[in-house]
Amino acid sequence: MTSITAARAEVLTIGRLSELTGVNIETIRYYEKIGVLPVPARADNGRRVYGPTETRILAFVRRSRQLGFSLNEVRALLRLGGPEKASCREVREIAALHLDDIRAKISDLRKLERLLAKTVVRCTGTTAPDCPVLDILDIQRVK
Repeated sequence: MTSITAARAEVLTIGRLSELTGVNIETIRYYEKIGVLPVPARADNGRRVYGPTETRILAFVRRSRQLGFSLNEVRALLRLGGPEKASCREVREIAALHLDDIRAKISDLRKLERLLAKTVVRCTGTTAPDCPVLDILDIQRVK
């Protein structure tokens, strides 16, 4: 295979990039617009073309988002050099802060679970004016 053929084999359309990474086409465009994904090269016909670097970055962004990292956190990780160049210490700091956020959310969810469980038990199934579930959801109903 010649280098030209190899180079062509690495060129992906936005649709193919979407298929390979599992990221919606509109999301890819959005990531480009906000600078999370670099602006792609354009083919002679004006269409976006992507390669292995963009594929890896997009997969990295997708996995980071699945793990709950915010777009700002993803940007910070990418600024540190992306998936292959980042300093472990700096990445650890971002991940530790994210872990703290997750633990706080888990704590809040446990509190919410207890409150909702108590409220559901109190619900008799009667008419809406006496519904404890609606009472905790609608601040105007709280007596």
